[in-house]
Amino acid sequence: MANTKMLSKMSVVFLLAMLCCFLWGSATPSIKIGYEIFGIASTDTISIILFAGIRFFLAGILIIIFQSLMAGKFIRPEKGSFPYILKLSLAQTMIQYFCFYVGLAHTSGVTGTILSGTSGFFSIIIVSLIFKYERLTTNKIIGCIMGLLGVIVMNLTFDGGASFHFSILGEGLVLMSAISLAVSGILVKKYSAKYSVVMLSGYQFILGGAVMIIVGLALGGRIDLVPQFSAYMLLLYMALISAVAYSVWGILMKYNPVSRVSIFSFLTPLWGVILSAIFLGEVEQALQLNKLLALILVSAGIFVVNRKQPEIA
Repeated sequence: MANTKMLSKMSVVFLLAMLCCFLWGSATPSIKIGYEIFGIASTDTISIILFAGIRFFLAGILIIIFQSLMAGKFIRPEKGSFPYILKLSLAQTMIQYFCFYVGLAHTSGVTGTILSGTSGFFSIIIVSLIFKYERLTTNKIIGCIMGLLGVIVMNLTFDGGASFHFSILGEGLVLMSAISLAVSGILVKKYSAKYSVVMLSGYQFILGGAVMIIVGLALGGRIDLVPQFSAYMLLLYMALISAVAYSVWGILMKYNPVSRVSIFSFLTPLWGVILSAIFLGEVEQALQLNKLLALILVSAGIFVVNRKQPEIA
């Protein structure tokens, strides 16, 4: 009971959610740097899948090892949990990260980060209209509209006149990744009522990562072995991003309403843009007027969605 109250405190939710969003924000530049270091071309979809699978399989192993050490015993899948692990793995790892990795290879780090930040809006829509765990309010509708406007504005270019840029293989797949992430967050909340969040997270990563590795190898994917120690430290860090962020986020979702946690997802695109500017040299793109306006709209939209207001009858 004490832990439940602690994890529902706004200060604790804020600090843990900010940690998650910082880690997720750092994923975008980390992945792009990883492509370059390990010699993976943006057009080599199969090798991209293999690279993602290695990361997630390692993340799952790290989660289970850490949790087993904490518990003083090996953490096995709980009885009857496999169907739930499978469903969660499909949404949270296989579908989401296939779309995210391939999409990110065909768009910039800044654009990919901002689009991935729209998962908060999809969470609100899905949890209200499909799962019906929460009521749809006027603020939620207004906030979702603001978020969609942010996505549109972010994709406008002004070279020789305003135009709209949207690639199915780029922005389209990253957007699909955001929807899959939203679904996975709601599934975590639903399944955590019966099973351990950390156990579910660890084994869904192991399952999803193993499937992606097998598919990648079977279809001819390859990753260059490089002599730099820093390359494997980067891979380890990417695994830790998933291991830490998803476990902590899942715990927050378990003990708080979806809307309350989702308000902090605006930190992901903010951190992502900052870190992409620093590590990918996308400073000029990050400071473009439409990118800044999109960040404002996305951030304000998520805030408006979660403001308390009388609900629609």
